[in-house]
Amino acid sequence: MDNKLYIGNLPYAATEEQIRSHFSQAGTVTSVALITDRATGRAKGFGFVEMATADEAQKAISLFNGQDFMGRSLTVNVAKPKEERPRSFGNRNRGGGY
Repeated sequence: MDNKLYIGNLPYAATEEQIRSHFSQAGTVTSVALITDRATGRAKGFGFVEMATADEAQKAISLFNGQDFMGRSLTVNVAKPKEERPRSFGNRNRGGGY
């Protein structure tokens, strides 16, 4: 099992420090990353938490998946590897007649 967890349905006002504090109940948190919109800088409502061991990651899933955090029911599961996607170059390949 991997140590990196996907955390979904986060409140937009949640900070990395609040998430770190919450997840430290399950063990040692090695990193927290909140995903934000590039254009606005606002949180997108999900992020990633990395625990020190696979056992601590499993404990965090057991403790927090479906549980309330700041008024929202969290989704907590093992993070999937990032998929490689083709780069978009400003949508130049629109097709059709220019």
